[in-house]
Amino acid sequence: MLQVEALHKSYGKRSILENITFTLKEGDIVGLVGENGAGKSTLLHVLATLQKPTKGKINLNGMTYHWKSFSQIRKHIGFVPQEVAIWEHLTVEENMLFFEKLSWKNKSKEELQSLCLDMKLNRWKEPVHTLSGGMKRKLNLAISLIHEPELLLLDEPTVGIDLKSKQEIAFYLKDLTAKTGMSIIYISHDMDEIMNLCDRVFCIGNDLFYYELLAQAGQEVIQL
Repeated sequence: MLQVEALHKSYGKRSILENITFTLKEGDIVGLVGENGAGKSTLLHVLATLQKPTKGKINLNGMTYHWKSFSQIRKHIGFVPQEVAIWEHLTVEENMLFFEKLSWKNKSKEELQSLCLDMKLNRWKEPVHTLSGGMKRKLNLAISLIHEPELLLLDEPTVGIDLKSKQEIAFYLKDLTAKTGMSIIYISHDMDEIMNLCDRVFCIGNDLFYYELLAQAGQEVIQL
């Protein structure tokens, strides 16, 4: 489904990612952990075609990453950054309708509302600025799913929200992958969240703290 081979990313003389190689299968939920500055967000930005790799090969469902094919590849990827990227002055409904117009798939208002309700986002008519942090995070996630991506890249999608919302998002993502075969790469510093949600975990960077912690807990973990 996703194959990454000998991926490198540098900024000038500063190397961020070195020789990253892994494979993601259909329906996988894979955690991505490591200390701050290890390159987790950079890797997601490269996979999302927001940054170009310095070296290496990436293939998604038979499509090879190349700047000429980025627009086609983006149709198959959903990306949720650390920052909540929604219109605060608009309602949930207005946000969903706005981003549907930018999507590669047409969805009815009913389909968009159903998507929100599936993750227990039931404030359809309310302005976003009145919502809780958990509701805003759910809306951010819902927007990334409008075009039904095959690969979903999540950069700390539950940071700063309550436990109930975290659990609702985790339950929704597990159910979604089981039903659709979507694959997910999930960054989080919450190890309980990682262990409860993810099938296996990739550790990135030179610090072995996360690797040892997860391995001792019985989690399938791979050092990249």
